[in-house]
Amino acid sequence: MNSTEGRAGLRAGAVDMTHGGGGRAMTELIGDLFYRHLKNPILDQGHDAAVFDVPPGRLVMSTDAHVVSPLFFPGGDIGSLAVHGTLNDVAMAGAKPVSLTAGFILEEGFPLADLERIVMSMADAAREAGVPVVAGDTKVVEKGKGDGVFITTAGVGVVPEGVAISPTAAQPGQVVLISGPIGDHGVAILSKRENLEFETEIRSDSTALHGLVEAMITAVQGISVLRDPTRGGLATALNEIAHASRVGVVLREDDIPIRPDVQAACELLGLDPLYVANEGRLICICHAGDADRVMGVMRAHPLGGQTAQIGHVVEDTDCMVTMQTGFGGARVVDWLPGEQLPRIC
Repeated sequence: MNSTEGRAGLRAGAVDMTHGGGGRAMTELIGDLFYRHLKNPILDQGHDAAVFDVPPGRLVMSTDAHVVSPLFFPGGDIGSLAVHGTLNDVAMAGAKPVSLTAGFILEEGFPLADLERIVMSMADAAREAGVPVVAGDTKVVEKGKGDGVFITTAGVGVVPEGVAISPTAAQPGQVVLISGPIGDHGVAILSKRENLEFETEIRSDSTALHGLVEAMITAVQGISVLRDPTRGGLATALNEIAHASRVGVVLREDDIPIRPDVQAACELLGLDPLYVANEGRLICICHAGDADRVMGVMRAHPLGGQTAQIGHVVEDTDCMVTMQTGFGGARVVDWLPGEQLPRIC
């Protein structure tokens, strides 16, 4: 059988226990699928561990596990999501990502055509981001003991000299920025899962943010906090920052960007968009005197064109996040007491 016939057979089949058994089937799966799509000079070394150089600076490392249903959604899938999620976690420390690893847990019976689609999407996302997947692992579990596919990614990055970004660094008087409309990612997944149709398709905002971060920290060195408001949304991220920095945050409801179709979907689903996940947005907290310059840099970047100033940091020993509503009142934007259902990741 030639390699073309082998790949055709691979795509037509399904994952079985031999693909995790350490023999020929596993070697063919790794070679014909993972290596073929994720190919790069470091991965091609063939080690069980990657060997690579890093530029000068402090190292940053992050790891994340990715579970999402459905696996494919408007604007992305679990493969691209796994790349973007880890790159963004590294970038929120002010680091430039340099490499990724990926671990796959596959359920017996999972279609190999879907697996290849996921790996291709991961490869495309890594290439577009300019950050290679340099090592990985694959395990297979019996049917019924998984949920199709789970992916764990780890990322390494380098923080340049002079950059000191931390969730503990927010100070009273600073301002809060958001890089674009919130809630797109969570609503895109929920609408696909619930078979909801709207006049326009709501697409996930999933993307890699390190290019935007690099532009920001190059232009302004006084940025204190960066955070991507993923699971738990804007509200949870700001509560985490407030408690880490021992400050309060006051938001202005009318200034928080939300697309009308996302707002309508949240109302239909009974969700508060402040708690809906994002995968391509970042929160920036900086000194008020730097705000116009930071916003100018963000708005000039393709991923920050709709950046908005949405609030400010205040002294508050209770570390509360509150919001001035559009009706002239105020509300507490607290942690979720449990879980905002249905869960999306």
